[in-house]
Amino acid sequence: MPFPIDEKYILQTEHQLGLIFPPCFKAKMIQTNGGEVIADDDLWQLFPFFDQADKKRIKRTCNHITVETKQAQKWHGFPTDAIAIASNGSGDLLIFKKLENVQSNMQTNEQQLDDTVYRWSHETAELKVVAQHFDQLK
Repeated sequence: MPFPIDEKYILQTEHQLGLIFPPCFKAKMIQTNGGEVIADDDLWQLFPFFDQADKKRIKRTCNHITVETKQAQKWHGFPTDAIAIASNGSGDLLIFKKLENVQSNMQTNEQQLDDTVYRWSHETAELKVVAQHFDQLK
């Protein structure tokens, strides 16, 4: 069941991973911290951000983005520059990848994740674009 999250937990995750999530993704997660999306004709469960506000929220978010990404990084062919954001329950993942050569205030921001959402196949390690922007997902 989706529930809101304090933005500080998203910022903690960004700091821990050394990455910056796309603004539209953060806005959605602040409101729901999980839930479902439809992409590539499949239903996906969004991984939450780890919410440490109380014991109930800790239990609800134990499968958080950081844990799921670290697990996925052990799989053959998972992109080294990817963050897992959702699962279809069959092993495939929705991911964000790091942006390449992003210019922000005259500096390269190597921490920013791209808005593009990819489907990563656990069987073939292939990537497929499922949305150019997270808010295009239903």
